Amino acid sequence: MTAAPGPFENPALLYTDTEQYLGGVVPFVRGALAAGEPVAVAVPGEKLRLIRDALGADAGAVRCLDMREAGRNPGRIIPGVLHAFADGRPPGRRVRIVGESVWADRSAAEYPACAQHKALVNTAFRGREVTVLSPYDSARLSERALADAHANHPVVIPPGATEPRPSETYDPEGVVARYNRPLPLPPVPGPAVLALAYGGGALSRARRLVTEHGRRLGLTGLRLEDLSLITAELTTNSVVHGGGTGALTMWAEDGHVLLEVRDRGRLTDPLAGRRPAVIGRSGGRGLLLVNLLADLVRTHTARSGTTIRAYLAR
Repeated sequence: MTAAPGPFENPALLYTDTEQYLGGVVPFVRGALAAGEPVAVAVPGEKLRLIRDALGADAGAVRCLDMREAGRNPGRIIPGVLHAFADGRPPGRRVRIVGESVWADRSAAEYPACAQHKALVNTAFRGREVTVLSPYDSARLSERALADAHANHPVVIPPGATEPRPSETYDPEGVVARYNRPLPLPPVPGPAVLALAYGGGALSRARRLVTEHGRRLGLTGLRLEDLSLITAELTTNSVVHGGGTGALTMWAEDGHVLLEVRDRGRLTDPLAGRRPAVIGRSGGRGLLLVNLLADLVRTHTARSGTTIRAYLAR
């Protein structure tokens, strides 16, 4: 299906080489500058250097972010990158953003969260005077990633083209549902795997045990503090919104410490944890904090309950 035109524009730019990449991105940025529109570029660092060099003196008027750092957790990009830029601009003026969050060396664990993120951008900015140009390296990305690009963007600019074409497979809600899959089971409990059940009276104990185990698994300093805060938010959510109890598992895998929480709650808001905090409103900050602190967050929700898995690099 195709999307009706509206204030929010979300084209995908497919490219196969540096010439096509710069040929799509640089005119987009210069067009924003010529129109007096605020513009940000959030792409992997190696691409950011190419764009800065091509822009020359104009690069100083552009907000530049290395997406490998700012967007290493895809769940952080909508609140921490896109909203953080768009919401701080003067009203009544279109905002333009280049956002490249899908690249070929994203891990298998990261990619489903990337695909869901790209789908949810359409919901997060519906009705806003914002344009997000999303580049995709069609020479290196998988067929699945390119198919998802067509499903997540109402219009697509093919490699070497200058004009967008409507996507015949646009279906962002379908992408969100397709990647809402049960997560692989955690390892069995043992000396290196912490597993415990908790309720409202055991939150302090759960946080203490997780912090102690995180130290044994190699976390220190701010990373250990991040783990403690993530634990507090996820376990409290279980007690308040997830049926009053939950089960926690924690282990190390591929250079990360993983913390998983399962409970009987169900996430019905696809943007939960991705909306910026609102001054004066106390609710809705827990999952947002988890997304802002963790290096990756994976979620599966169903009628039977919800699983949230947070990754912290060691």
